[in-house]
Amino acid sequence: MATHIRKPTVIEAAGNKPKLIEEFIGRVNSQTDSVSIARMKSPGGWVEPGQTPAFDEYTVVLAGTLRVTTKSGVIDVHAGQAIIAPKNEWVQYSSPEASGAEYIAVCLPGFSPDTVHRDDSK
Repeated sequence: MATHIRKPTVIEAAGNKPKLIEEFIGRVNSQTDSVSIARMKSPGGWVEPGQTPAFDEYTVVLAGTLRVTTKSGVIDVHAGQAIIAPKNEWVQYSSPEASGAEYIAVCLPGFSPDTVHRDDSK
């Protein structure tokens, strides 16, 4: 039977500024462990701690620019572009432009605070 997701659940975000995470499908909103799908809205200047997640993350930028920093470099992903961050590799997300960023993130398996493995706060 199909499951109709009527609205997302807002999830608390990590980072130096408030970021909106609206989980449509995932552990919290639909009790789905295998995948999570969320819309993110991050303000200009937002930076989150680095992480080494135990999931693959597929991100499509809808508006603005999402900066993705890895051990091999920095990639600015603009509206209409996407990026894949493979599991078990260090990554850090930020939105450097004043307009911020809006994007869809899909995590396989689904996002979990226990499997994101964020860097220690300093």
